[in-house]
Amino acid sequence: MRILVVEDEKKVAGFIKKGLEEESYAVDVAYDGVEGEYLAATNEYDVVILDIMLPKKSGVDVVKDLRIKGIKIPVLLLTARDAVEDKVKGLDSGADDYLSKPFAFEELLARVRALMRRKDYGITELKFADIILDQATRKAKRGDITIDLTSKEYGLLEYFLRNPNKVLTRTMIAEHVWDYTFDSDTNVIDVYVNHLRSKVDKDFPKKLIHTVRGIGYILKEEQG
Repeated sequence: MRILVVEDEKKVAGFIKKGLEEESYAVDVAYDGVEGEYLAATNEYDVVILDIMLPKKSGVDVVKDLRIKGIKIPVLLLTARDAVEDKVKGLDSGADDYLSKPFAFEELLARVRALMRRKDYGITELKFADIILDQATRKAKRGDITIDLTSKEYGLLEYFLRNPNKVLTRTMIAEHVWDYTFDSDTNVIDVYVNHLRSKVDKDFPKKLIHTVRGIGYILKEEQG
């Protein structure tokens, strides 16, 4: 899952990015409203975490203009302001939720997960064939066997399960599981996919993760 953080305080932005990456999210960061709006409008994100007080363009104006453009990404506003009218203004501009600074990171995570569930119409489990990924507990099972995943393996499996029977290029995987600065020409993606395969496919007769030569990978059931 890919998240955009728009926050001009670099220490705060770094804290949020590090924490989210530890939870298997791919995170991009912008430090002003203009750059944040550009990234949100030109990339596919699952959630935008957007500070209200930003250089060049306020968070309220950013979310308002994103909605005018028809971009429906869930937006979580961050604000140091306690005034009710500021929160109302943010929600009326098209934001989905808000969180006042200072905040506990666990609460930020809970808000992000809630926005993703809302986006997915309340779905907490992802299923394909005999694989189940519980997003609430972050546990994976294939049949009756529990699969232990690293943070990046979890992110990969989640992305595959959200896009079954669809060819995913290395660039697509890089953008959704890493971030836009990641070099997709390296073999890191292939290494991680092979690690995931060894856990998901190795001990099972039916293989689910398949290589599409020269392009990327696909999650599908073998025929016959």
